[in-house]
Amino acid sequence: MTIKSGSKDFPIICVGGSAGALNAYTRLLENLPEDMGVAIVIVNHVRTVATMLHEILPHHTKMPVELITEKLDIQPNHVFIIPENRDLHVLNNEFRLKPISKPRGWPDVITVFLRSMTQHWDGKLIAVIVSGYDGDGAAALCGIKDAGGITIAQRPDTASQPDMPESAISSGCIDFILSPENIAKEIKRIAKAAKK
Repeated sequence: MTIKSGSKDFPIICVGGSAGALNAYTRLLENLPEDMGVAIVIVNHVRTVATMLHEILPHHTKMPVELITEKLDIQPNHVFIIPENRDLHVLNNEFRLKPISKPRGWPDVITVFLRSMTQHWDGKLIAVIVSGYDGDGAAALCGIKDAGGITIAQRPDTASQPDMPESAISSGCIDFILSPENIAKEIKRIAKAAKK
């Protein structure tokens, strides 16, 4: 496969969650090394409450943690956080922010981002669905697999709110069902294989 000039081919890991997900994010990051060569994008399913994740998560990882801004360059060995009330897209190796497309009801920001990745990212795609209400992300998981990506759901009995992992599992397109610590082990294995 030839990579387009100027494109990037390192893995992106989208970790999608909402209620109860902070516990999963911290357990995951505490078990990941800082030099895996992957970009971690935390897509927290919030609408109006300002996210504090970019202030909390640096206490749990040595990787830089950044709140995403328009046209921010996607880099490996970084943790990126979606801002509230925005849809997140990828284009030309940069993040693009748009007004949230579903202003009422449960947001679908995880689904929107996963679909954008399948269309606009050259590298490996890994979708991780952790604790949260509703089923955001589930509708895009089969598309991730069709694009050659890997899909992981948090084991429902380790999630504070199992709705999102259970919806992901019900999609029939989940490769692994793991605790946050074992999700970290699987990500390390995938990252190592991607470097070969």
